[in-house]
Amino acid sequence: MACNSGTCQSGSCRDEFSAGEDGRKQRPVPEIGNGSDHASPRRGESIAEGVCIKCKVNGTIATTHPAITGSGGDAGRFCADCFRSNLFGKFRFAVTSNAMISPTDNVLVAFSGGSSSRVALQFVHEMQQKAQKNFDATKSTERVLPVFRVGVAYIDETTVYPVPSNDFDRAVNEMELIVSSLAPPEKQFFVVPTESIYSTDFTAERDRLTKLVDAVSDVTGKQDLMKHLRMSCLQKAAYENGYTKIVMGTCTSQIACHVLEATVKGQGFSLAADIQYVDARWKIPVVLPLRDCPSEELNMLCSLDSLKTVESLEQPRSGINGLISSFVKLLQVENPSRESTIVRTAGKLTPFSFNTAPEVGDVTTHLASKRRQKKYNLKPDESLPTESFCLICNSPLKKTNDFHHGETHAEIYSGTCSSCQFQILPKDNSSMEYFCSLLPQSMTTLPKYTNDNQKLLREQIQDCLLSESDDGTS
Repeated sequence: MACNSGTCQSGSCRDEFSAGEDGRKQRPVPEIGNGSDHASPRRGESIAEGVCIKCKVNGTIATTHPAITGSGGDAGRFCADCFRSNLFGKFRFAVTSNAMISPTDNVLVAFSGGSSSRVALQFVHEMQQKAQKNFDATKSTERVLPVFRVGVAYIDETTVYPVPSNDFDRAVNEMELIVSSLAPPEKQFFVVPTESIYSTDFTAERDRLTKLVDAVSDVTGKQDLMKHLRMSCLQKAAYENGYTKIVMGTCTSQIACHVLEATVKGQGFSLAADIQYVDARWKIPVVLPLRDCPSEELNMLCSLDSLKTVESLEQPRSGINGLISSFVKLLQVENPSRESTIVRTAGKLTPFSFNTAPEVGDVTTHLASKRRQKKYNLKPDESLPTESFCLICNSPLKKTNDFHHGETHAEIYSGTCSSCQFQILPKDNSSMEYFCSLLPQSMTTLPKYTNDNQKLLREQIQDCLLSESDDGTS
């Protein structure tokens, strides 16, 4: 990903992975996402038109790759090498400053075939490849840090969104080829049917899944329910195969849409939980290393590096989600910084206690995360109250959820957020029993599991906690 130009003076040619725990020799990464976070020429220094503003030597992408078009932006400012370096720098900074991936992790990359997940897979692969080279170059007596393992998972939703079998087989074969073509270390590829959330008896559960989705009359509710089922499937696949982190390719553009969607749906209280770099409310923590990367930049990188994508299986968005997506695209055309502005504005919301990387294993791997907590004045987990979660979407609730599996349907209704109550749960009370019988057990047991484990953890470490007067912060 480094610039290949021998005359580049920007420092981008240095080792992309050489940052130490003490922060020395790490290339500084500017404040990102505001649409104006690029290098500018020094005072009195002129840059010829069509020349990269970073290395000031190579031609811009718009000059050397005129076929790559868009709304301008980075294509008219950076050369291809500096653009790659800048984009990877955002990814690397997010990973290191939030302790997303440690040497002992087993990472599962959620892969849909689109440009966002394709770039996420490529960047994670390059991190793993570099770690492997460093491991091999180290003397055997000094091999103390293992190389994290990477797997790739695709969620098969054809039971709900049917596609011709030939198209599906071709798309899956292309995904397998993408994963297998990556250089060692080898990565395992999983195709996870949505109905696997129930059991291994797929034939019987396909009908159950279809009935569950058909029971939701609202178009937006159907899409939201599928999103929640998708996450549950990823969690199940990661847990059963020994993975410790799930990497999502969610980018700035997608988060900007989610911010407006959640606002319209009345999910303002839980919004902060969904847009952070780390989300550890799940049994397997979820990380978003591309949070600061707009989709336009990811699409451009795929074109520049010929990163193959598989778009044929993506489903069109409709309802509220479709309207918001179209609206954000129009805003982005008028002003290329709109998406970043939306995300930065929502980012001012106070994160939840689970929006930090869990401290397991080597404590030194979490030094960067601790520094970030101090910088942004984030409270440690033990100082915040225990959250309750929606039974359907697992969003944090304002009220305490004391739900136990098998309670009345009225209590199930009260254990969900207002968005799920309005868009997913049936309006007719007589249909509630039927609907609840179709829900996978993981949706009704996960919030209880999370709640109880947080309480148990607090009880175990209570004697070791520091008061506010003893921690040196007040």
